[in-house]
Amino acid sequence: METMSAETSDWLKSSDSKDYFELLKFPTVGAQKENLRDCVQCATWLKKWLKSIGAEAELIVPSQGTGIRDQGSGDGGFALSVPVVYGEIKGQEGATTVLLYGHYDVQPADPLEEWKTPPFEPTLKDDGRVYCRGAQDDKGQFFAFLCGLRELLNTETQRHRDKNINLKILLDSQEESGSVGLFKLLEGREFRKRLSADVMLVCDTSAAADLRPAIVAGLRGVNHFTVTLTAANRDLHSGEYGGIAPNAAQGMAELMASLHNPDGSIAVSGFRDGIEPPSHEELEAAEAGFATEEMYAKDIGTEPCGGQRGKTIVQRNCFEPTIEVNGIHSGYGGPGSKTVIPCQAIAKLSTRLVPGQSPSRTFDAIKRHLKDHCPRGMSVELSELTGDAAGFRLPLGSPLFRLAEDVLKELDPRGAVFQWDGASIPVVSALREASGAAPLLVGWGQPQDCIHSPNESYSIRQFQTAKEWAKKILSAL
Repeated sequence: METMSAETSDWLKSSDSKDYFELLKFPTVGAQKENLRDCVQCATWLKKWLKSIGAEAELIVPSQGTGIRDQGSGDGGFALSVPVVYGEIKGQEGATTVLLYGHYDVQPADPLEEWKTPPFEPTLKDDGRVYCRGAQDDKGQFFAFLCGLRELLNTETQRHRDKNINLKILLDSQEESGSVGLFKLLEGREFRKRLSADVMLVCDTSAAADLRPAIVAGLRGVNHFTVTLTAANRDLHSGEYGGIAPNAAQGMAELMASLHNPDGSIAVSGFRDGIEPPSHEELEAAEAGFATEEMYAKDIGTEPCGGQRGKTIVQRNCFEPTIEVNGIHSGYGGPGSKTVIPCQAIAKLSTRLVPGQSPSRTFDAIKRHLKDHCPRGMSVELSELTGDAAGFRLPLGSPLFRLAEDVLKELDPRGAVFQWDGASIPVVSALREASGAAPLLVGWGQPQDCIHSPNESYSIRQFQTAKEWAKKILSAL
């Protein structure tokens, strides 16, 4: 950095930044077999760090068949498990119990050529942002919170009060790929019992514009899966077989287009069954804290015209379900030309679900639709279903929300807004049910963080704000 503020200089000298940078260097892509060792090393590092602040900590490895897909195992199953990190700081019997959830796995870094810095070498630039995969999602978010906890435990004023709360810390290893291991653990009665809590804190969401605090009152659910369309028994010469053989690439384009009507609404029969519409109060609150269409256009570089025409941007992102094509792959895509008729096409799809929708029923509806609309001369198969999480909304009158509003008002005079996040954290609904805890989702993400994209980053301001939030909410609880 050519210039550095005093605040930035002080932060760089702190144990917070040193530990944060060390954590970011682990390439913890929890969905890839080649990163298993990195995930285990990171989990071990986190266990040691938690012990250093006085927590009892351990690594919990899901049972065989719940980890990274091992393509060489012969059975196509999951053979290599990724450890979940679990820690406790025990207080007095009867004290409030808080469960903190975060995840240390990250998205793959590709496309690598679009990164301006090495994706797993944290780099602080003169814009005050740390660039690295996981800088925000979710290493930066949960680790800033833990740094706030460390500082709270070390303060003189806290020492006589530190027995008045029980803390349970759960760091997921595969949130970005469906939390398959953690879902398996949640099938066990003893593990569920260990998670019993009064409040569940999640720091994996976004704040409003200019880092105004936001309380997330709902999340959409999610499913993601692979669609494979097969035509001929091999790629064919486009001259010799053109006009004769069915084309899987063209067929996939037609099949994907059939999922939506011309007005952008979902064309899949039965997909929208059971939807619970938002209340007038929820719509008003969502509108008050949501970015404008102009802000979205500036952010994404084009008109925010996705979804069903005639519905507001808030309705489309917060309270309506979606079916999104995440990627299509078929035929030849290299330099020059290769004149073939592709025999197979693959599409990656995800759905975002709202309260009232069943993940299994919506998947079945899409499966029926794709089978019914499969082009002539081709066959379609669906595989690799993960997510399987329902959406949820929380009551605005919750006492926990009132407490959070008071705390966030201390942190920021503008006060908090409510948001219904269009994204999903699939395991939160399951953790809510298993622990019996009231969820409180407050995070500090911003659009410029570019999560899931090249050049992900997190600012020192965001890190410090998340840290202060941790100190204030834990003290209040």
